[in-house]
Amino acid sequence: MYRKELETAMELGKKASSIILSHYANGVVAEEKIGIDNFSEPVSIADRDANRVLVDGLKDAFPEDAILSEEEPDDTQRRLNSQRVWIIDPIDGTSGFLDHNGDFAIHIGLADRGLPVVGVVVLPAFGITYYASLGEGAFLKRDGEAPVRMSVSDNTDLSEMSLAVSRTHKNPKILNISSEMGFGGNIERGSVGLKVGLIDERICDAYIHLSPRTKLWDICAPQIILTEAGGKLTDLWGAEYRYDVEDLQNWGGIVATNGSVHEMILKRLDPLLIKYGRLKLKAPVK
Repeated sequence: MYRKELETAMELGKKASSIILSHYANGVVAEEKIGIDNFSEPVSIADRDANRVLVDGLKDAFPEDAILSEEEPDDTQRRLNSQRVWIIDPIDGTSGFLDHNGDFAIHIGLADRGLPVVGVVVLPAFGITYYASLGEGAFLKRDGEAPVRMSVSDNTDLSEMSLAVSRTHKNPKILNISSEMGFGGNIERGSVGLKVGLIDERICDAYIHLSPRTKLWDICAPQIILTEAGGKLTDLWGAEYRYDVEDLQNWGGIVATNGSVHEMILKRLDPLLIKYGRLKLKAPVK
Protein backbone atom coordinates (compact mmCIF):
# COMPACT_ATOMS: atom_id res chain seq x y z
CA MET A 1 0.00 0.00 0.00
CA TYR A 2 2.91 2.35 0.74
CA ARG A 3 5.48 0.75 -1.55
CA LYS A 4 6.51 3.94 -3.37
CA GLU A 5 6.76 5.84 -0.11
CA LEU A 6 8.96 3.17 1.47
CA GLU A 7 11.22 2.86 -1.58
CA THR A 8 11.62 6.64 -1.78
CA ALA A 9 12.41 6.94 1.93
CA MET A 10 15.00 4.18 1.70
CA GLU A 11 16.70 5.74 -1.32
CA LEU A 12 16.81 9.16 0.33
CA GLY A 13 18.09 7.56 3.54
CA LYS A 14 20.93 6.02 1.56
CA LYS A 15 21.84 9.38 0.02
CA ALA A 16 21.71 11.15 3.37
CA SER A 17 23.81 8.38 4.93
CA SER A 18 26.56 8.90 2.34
CA ILE A 19 26.66 12.63 3.07
CA ILE A 20 26.73 12.08 6.82
CA LEU A 21 29.53 9.50 6.60
CA SER A 22 31.59 11.93 4.53
CA HIS A 23 31.33 14.52 7.27
CA TYR A 24 31.90 11.81 9.89
CA ALA A 25 35.19 10.83 8.26
CA ASN A 26 36.42 14.41 7.81
CA GLY A 27 35.33 15.74 11.18
CA VAL A 28 32.84 18.49 11.94
CA VAL A 29 32.55 21.30 14.44
CA ALA A 30 29.49 21.33 16.65
CA GLU A 31 27.29 24.37 17.04
CA GLU A 32 24.57 24.99 19.57
CA LYS A 33 20.93 25.60 18.73
CA ILE A 34 17.90 26.29 20.88
CA GLY A 35 15.30 23.57 20.36
CA ILE A 36 11.54 23.93 20.50
CA ASP A 37 11.69 23.20 24.24
CA ASN A 38 14.14 26.12 24.74
CA PHE A 39 17.01 23.79 25.68
CA SER A 40 20.38 24.08 23.99
CA GLU A 41 21.40 21.10 21.88
CA PRO A 42 24.21 20.32 19.42
CA VAL A 43 23.84 20.61 15.66
CA SER A 44 26.32 20.33 12.80
CA ILE A 45 26.62 21.00 9.09
CA ALA A 46 26.03 17.27 8.60
CA ASP A 47 22.53 17.65 10.11
CA ARG A 48 21.78 20.49 7.73
CA ASP A 49 23.20 18.83 4.62
CA ALA A 50 21.35 15.57 5.29
CA ASN A 51 18.19 17.51 6.04
CA ARG A 52 18.35 19.26 2.66
CA VAL A 53 18.58 15.95 0.80
CA LEU A 54 15.68 14.45 2.71
CA VAL A 55 13.33 17.45 2.60
CA ASP A 56 13.96 18.28 -1.05
CA GLY A 57 13.64 14.65 -2.10
CA LEU A 58 10.34 14.19 -0.27
CA LYS A 59 8.95 17.43 -1.66
CA ASP A 60 9.79 16.35 -5.20
CA ALA A 61 8.30 12.88 -4.79
CA PHE A 62 5.22 13.80 -2.75
CA PRO A 63 4.40 17.50 -3.26
CA GLU A 64 0.99 17.22 -1.58
CA ASP A 65 2.42 15.90 1.70
CA ALA A 66 3.51 18.10 4.59
CA ILE A 67 6.98 17.69 6.07
CA LEU A 68 8.10 18.10 9.66
CA SER A 69 11.86 18.12 10.21
CA GLU A 70 13.88 18.79 13.34
CA GLU A 71 16.11 21.12 11.34
CA GLU A 72 13.37 23.36 9.89
CA PRO A 73 10.62 25.59 11.32
CA ASP A 74 7.33 23.78 11.72
CA ASP A 75 4.61 24.99 9.35
CA THR A 76 1.99 24.03 11.90
CA GLN A 77 -1.07 25.07 9.92
CA ARG A 78 -0.09 23.16 6.79
CA ARG A 79 0.97 20.14 8.80
CA LEU A 80 -2.28 19.92 10.78
CA ASN A 81 -4.34 20.41 7.63
CA SER A 82 -2.54 17.64 5.74
CA GLN A 83 -3.66 14.02 5.74
CA ARG A 84 -0.08 12.82 5.35
CA VAL A 85 3.01 14.19 7.06
CA TRP A 86 6.61 13.09 6.68
CA ILE A 87 8.36 13.33 10.04
CA ILE A 88 12.16 13.28 9.85
CA ASP A 89 15.26 13.67 11.97
CA PRO A 90 18.37 13.93 9.77
CA ILE A 91 20.62 12.83 12.63
CA ASP A 92 19.04 11.37 15.74
CA GLY A 93 21.83 11.21 18.27
CA THR A 94 23.99 14.12 17.14
CA SER A 95 26.08 13.68 20.29
CA GLY A 96 27.03 10.17 19.17
CA PHE A 97 27.92 11.54 15.75
CA LEU A 98 30.14 14.24 17.22
CA ASP A 99 31.73 11.80 19.70
CA HIS A 100 32.47 9.34 16.88
CA ASN A 101 30.95 6.39 18.76
CA GLY A 102 28.67 5.38 15.88
CA ASP A 103 25.42 5.76 17.84
CA PHE A 104 23.41 8.01 15.54
CA ALA A 105 20.61 7.39 13.06
CA ILE A 106 18.56 8.89 10.25
CA HIS A 107 14.81 8.81 10.93
CA ILE A 108 12.30 9.02 8.07
CA GLY A 109 8.69 8.41 9.06
CA LEU A 110 5.34 8.95 7.39
CA ALA A 111 2.15 9.53 9.36
CA ASP A 112 -1.22 9.13 7.64
CA ARG A 113 -4.21 10.59 9.51
CA GLY A 114 -2.05 10.89 12.61
CA LEU A 115 -0.75 7.32 12.68
CA PRO A 116 2.70 6.06 11.59
CA VAL A 117 2.56 3.98 8.41
CA VAL A 118 6.10 4.03 6.99
CA GLY A 119 9.41 4.05 8.83
CA VAL A 120 13.04 3.96 7.81
CA VAL A 121 15.85 4.16 10.37
CA VAL A 122 19.38 4.15 8.96
CA LEU A 123 22.45 3.55 11.14
CA PRO A 124 25.18 4.91 8.83
CA ALA A 125 28.18 3.94 10.96
CA PHE A 126 27.03 0.31 11.16
CA GLY A 127 25.72 -0.17 7.63
CA ILE A 128 22.28 -1.11 8.93
CA THR A 129 18.80 -0.03 7.84
CA TYR A 130 15.60 -0.91 9.69
CA TYR A 131 12.43 -0.39 7.68
CA ALA A 132 8.71 -1.15 7.68
CA SER A 133 5.39 -0.16 6.18
CA LEU A 134 1.91 -0.76 7.55
CA GLY A 135 0.84 -4.38 7.28
CA GLU A 136 4.01 -5.50 5.47
CA GLY A 137 6.30 -6.44 8.36
CA ALA A 138 9.60 -5.03 9.61
CA PHE A 139 12.98 -5.76 8.06
CA LEU A 140 16.69 -5.31 8.72
CA LYS A 141 19.09 -4.79 5.83
CA ARG A 142 22.84 -4.81 6.24
CA ASP A 143 24.90 -3.27 3.47
CA GLY A 144 25.61 -5.88 0.81
CA GLU A 145 23.19 -8.44 2.26
CA ALA A 146 19.59 -9.43 1.61
CA PRO A 147 16.89 -8.06 3.94
CA VAL A 148 15.89 -10.17 6.94
CA ARG A 149 12.45 -10.01 8.50
CA MET A 150 12.46 -8.97 12.15
CA SER A 151 10.23 -10.12 14.98
CA VAL A 152 10.54 -9.23 18.63
CA SER A 153 11.09 -11.72 21.44
CA ASP A 154 8.26 -13.21 23.47
CA ASN A 155 10.15 -12.90 26.77
CA THR A 156 8.06 -12.07 29.82
CA ASP A 157 10.58 -12.81 32.58
CA LEU A 158 12.19 -9.49 33.45
CA SER A 159 15.17 -11.21 35.05
CA GLU A 160 16.05 -12.61 31.62
CA MET A 161 15.47 -9.34 29.77
CA SER A 162 17.79 -6.50 28.82
CA LEU A 163 16.69 -2.89 29.10
CA ALA A 164 18.00 -0.34 26.59
CA VAL A 165 19.02 2.92 28.28
CA SER A 166 20.66 6.10 27.08
CA ARG A 167 24.42 6.38 27.38
CA THR A 168 24.49 10.03 26.28
CA HIS A 169 21.83 11.38 28.64
CA LYS A 170 22.50 9.18 31.64
CA ASN A 171 19.84 9.28 34.33
CA PRO A 172 20.54 7.55 37.68
CA LYS A 173 16.80 7.20 38.19
CA ILE A 174 16.35 4.84 35.24
CA LEU A 175 19.19 2.65 36.52
CA ASN A 176 17.50 2.46 39.91
CA ILE A 177 14.16 1.71 38.26
CA SER A 178 15.74 -1.02 36.15
CA SER A 179 17.20 -2.64 39.25
CA GLU A 180 14.01 -2.37 41.29
CA MET A 181 11.90 -3.77 38.44
CA GLY A 182 14.25 -6.73 38.21
CA PHE A 183 15.68 -6.41 34.71
CA GLY A 184 18.53 -8.83 34.03
CA GLY A 185 20.78 -6.08 32.68
CA ASN A 186 21.07 -2.77 30.90
CA ILE A 187 22.53 -1.93 27.50
CA GLU A 188 23.64 1.68 27.10
CA ARG A 189 23.38 3.07 23.57
CA GLY A 190 22.60 6.37 21.87
CA SER A 191 19.76 7.40 19.50
CA VAL A 192 16.11 6.49 20.09
CA GLY A 193 15.94 4.75 16.73
CA LEU A 194 18.95 2.60 17.55
CA LYS A 195 17.66 1.63 20.99
CA VAL A 196 14.21 0.71 19.69
CA GLY A 197 15.98 -1.23 16.94
CA LEU A 198 17.66 -3.36 19.62
CA ILE A 199 14.18 -4.59 20.55
CA ASP A 200 13.40 -5.35 16.90
CA GLU A 201 16.62 -7.38 16.73
CA ARG A 202 15.95 -9.19 20.04
CA ILE A 203 19.12 -7.76 21.54
CA CYS A 204 16.97 -5.95 24.12
CA ASP A 205 13.38 -6.50 25.17
CA ALA A 206 12.43 -3.03 26.41
CA TYR A 207 13.40 0.63 26.43
CA ILE A 208 12.26 3.17 29.01
CA HIS A 209 12.93 6.89 28.56
CA LEU A 210 11.84 9.01 31.52
CA SER A 211 12.56 12.44 30.04
CA PRO A 212 9.80 14.55 28.45
CA ARG A 213 12.29 16.05 26.01
CA THR A 214 11.97 13.73 23.00
CA LYS A 215 9.90 14.93 20.02
CA LEU A 216 7.66 13.38 17.39
CA TRP A 217 10.60 12.98 14.99
CA ASP A 218 12.35 10.80 17.57
CA ILE A 219 9.63 8.14 17.62
CA CYS A 220 7.56 8.17 14.41
CA ALA A 221 9.80 5.99 12.24
CA PRO A 222 10.95 3.71 15.11
CA GLN A 223 7.36 3.16 16.25
CA ILE A 224 5.99 1.72 13.00
CA ILE A 225 9.06 -0.51 12.65
CA LEU A 226 8.63 -1.81 16.21
CA THR A 227 4.89 -2.30 15.74
CA GLU A 228 5.41 -4.26 12.53
CA ALA A 229 7.98 -6.41 14.34
CA GLY A 230 5.32 -7.23 16.96
CA GLY A 231 6.26 -4.74 19.67
CA LYS A 232 4.59 -1.72 21.20
CA LEU A 233 5.44 1.90 22.00
CA THR A 234 3.49 4.19 24.34
CA ASP A 235 4.18 6.87 26.90
CA LEU A 236 5.08 5.99 30.49
CA TRP A 237 1.42 5.58 31.42
CA GLY A 238 0.36 3.56 28.39
CA ALA A 239 -1.10 6.36 26.27
CA GLU A 240 -0.64 6.08 22.50
CA TYR A 241 1.13 8.89 20.69
CA ARG A 242 -0.46 10.58 17.70
CA TYR A 243 1.27 12.62 15.02
CA ASP A 244 -1.52 15.02 14.07
CA VAL A 245 -1.11 17.21 17.14
CA GLU A 246 0.15 20.76 17.45
CA ASP A 247 2.64 20.14 20.26
CA LEU A 248 5.72 18.26 19.02
CA GLN A 249 7.04 17.25 22.43
CA ASN A 250 6.57 13.78 23.95
CA TRP A 251 5.67 14.96 27.43
CA GLY A 252 4.88 11.42 28.57
CA GLY A 253 8.30 9.89 27.90
CA ILE A 254 8.67 6.54 26.15
CA VAL A 255 8.07 2.89 26.91
CA ALA A 256 8.95 0.55 24.03
CA THR A 257 8.75 -3.21 24.50
CA ASN A 258 8.38 -6.55 22.78
CA GLY A 259 4.63 -6.19 23.35
CA SER A 260 4.27 -9.37 25.41
CA VAL A 261 5.54 -7.65 28.53
CA HIS A 262 4.21 -4.15 27.89
CA GLU A 263 1.32 -4.13 30.35
CA MET A 264 3.41 -5.77 33.06
CA ILE A 265 6.14 -3.16 32.68
CA LEU A 266 3.61 -0.31 32.83
CA LYS A 267 2.07 -1.78 35.98
CA ARG A 268 5.40 -2.22 37.74
CA LEU A 269 6.65 1.13 36.53
CA ASP A 270 3.71 3.18 37.81
CA PRO A 271 4.61 3.24 41.56
CA LEU A 272 8.27 3.82 40.71
CA LEU A 273 7.39 6.91 38.68
CA ILE A 274 5.70 8.29 41.78
CA LYS A 275 8.65 7.29 43.96
CA TYR A 276 11.16 9.05 41.72
CA GLY A 277 9.04 12.13 41.12
CA ARG A 278 8.17 11.58 37.44
CA LEU A 279 4.75 13.18 37.21
CA LYS A 280 2.45 13.44 34.22
CA LEU A 281 3.23 16.65 32.39
CA LYS A 282 1.25 18.78 30.01
CA ALA A 283 2.45 21.27 27.45
CA PRO A 284 2.87 24.73 28.96
CA VAL A 285 0.14 27.20 28.11
CA LYS A 286 1.37 29.65 25.45
